[in-house]
Amino acid sequence: MDDQSRHLQTRRDFFARTCDGVLGAALTHMLCEDFFGGTSALAAEQESPEPAVHYNLKPKQSHHPAKATSVIHLFMSGGPSQMDLFDPKPELTRLDGKPFPGNVEEIGNTNIADIGVMMGGQFPMARHGESGMWMADVLPHTAKMADDICLINSMWTDHPNHDNALYKIHSGRLFMGYPTFGAWTVYGLGSENENLPAYVVLNDPLGPPKNGTRNWTSGFLPPLYQGTPFRPTGSPLLNLRPQYEQPTAATESARGLLKQLDEIHRKDRPHYQELDARIESYSLAARMQLSAGEALDLSRESKHTHSTYGVGEKLTDSFGKRCLLARRLVERGVRFVQIFLEEQPWDSHADLGPNHRGACERTDKPVAGLLRDLKQRGLLDSTLVIWGGEFGRTPTTQKSANGFSGRDHNMQAFSSWMAGGGSKGGTTYGTTDEFGHKAVENPVSVHEFHATILHLLGLHHQKLFYKRSGLEERLTGIEPPRVVTELLA
Repeated sequence: MDDQSRHLQTRRDFFARTCDGVLGAALTHMLCEDFFGGTSALAAEQESPEPAVHYNLKPKQSHHPAKATSVIHLFMSGGPSQMDLFDPKPELTRLDGKPFPGNVEEIGNTNIADIGVMMGGQFPMARHGESGMWMADVLPHTAKMADDICLINSMWTDHPNHDNALYKIHSGRLFMGYPTFGAWTVYGLGSENENLPAYVVLNDPLGPPKNGTRNWTSGFLPPLYQGTPFRPTGSPLLNLRPQYEQPTAATESARGLLKQLDEIHRKDRPHYQELDARIESYSLAARMQLSAGEALDLSRESKHTHSTYGVGEKLTDSFGKRCLLARRLVERGVRFVQIFLEEQPWDSHADLGPNHRGACERTDKPVAGLLRDLKQRGLLDSTLVIWGGEFGRTPTTQKSANGFSGRDHNMQAFSSWMAGGGSKGGTTYGTTDEFGHKAVENPVSVHEFHATILHLLGLHHQKLFYKRSGLEERLTGIEPPRVVTELLA
């Protein structure tokens, strides 16, 4: 080939090289986003997205008027049994001890050889309140608050294993690494109190929940929005008092100098999200020395209030203290509080009756006390309280070391409830089949559940996104779910 022909290009050659250039530009853009932080957007219609720097926890404008300004999430890890607590099934009880009348392969994730017989409801149930809401007798205190509760009996999820179902209920995805809905809430709304963390996690002294910190991670969102765990015993936070006292003017001068130095350091490193989070964390720690001690001091509450939550009582003291602390935190502008039990206390593969009775004895009075206290203080209207686990239980027994005395995991139906924050009290929504095994009327997916919670907080699930690698990542995934308007007051 001579020099002249070598420089001649065909039309095909031209477009091939042009395509390489376009792909190269696109790849460069995506790599820049990965290396230097994604572009955030709180509203899809924004023409100029927020820069990837200077994230903060200052209050942000909601997409529409909010009913709820804060959330208390009471997470019941392990899978509470819907047909034993909220969804009575006479036909299931009638068939107690008999084989499952359908195809046993429909039951779920258990080997067919491990599936036992039908298991009737383990506790007496009765209707409560003017709404006539069904509840088991192991929830006597919560039952008194029935007319403030919006009960969903038709929840369903995508996976029957704990790890994946936990990822799903917290982050809307079946795998680790995605932001939880507490982090999304704080990302979207910020905080009303600059002296306390916006997202607080209250763990159990008996141990952390399954999946640990992944239950409150910020995922690919800036680390600033992840949950802050408080210590389950003793002082919730250490080192709240300065090591030594000094004049106020000196303290303020030192903090002002540190702030200037931080800004100089940050200016030279504009795309390090971790740096923003670290600076904000140190600043928050300093501010908390001024106000957090008062917020975390439960001794300031009356004996009557302690009694309402079961504080000081053997079975309810731990959970009661955390519920009371949650009320004190949202009262002071904390946006999102999560209360966990230890790893999977509701996971009743064996001895479901004693297991669930014990879990109810620990939590029933504190939960009802929280609702009652919020209501008396005028806080229930603005605080959304959420109760529930990651999935439900099967209508059949499961083989275990103790024989057939418990229920297996069930992803096809479970019960959760909300109270306050604009939810419709005294409502029972959705229906399961005659055995409580599958949601058959008005099913509510996890994404629909999340979309409804965001709506109550004044956030539109489609407008709340974070741009990553060219994609608009959302809590509720790609396919837009519906807001379950029937649950709204």
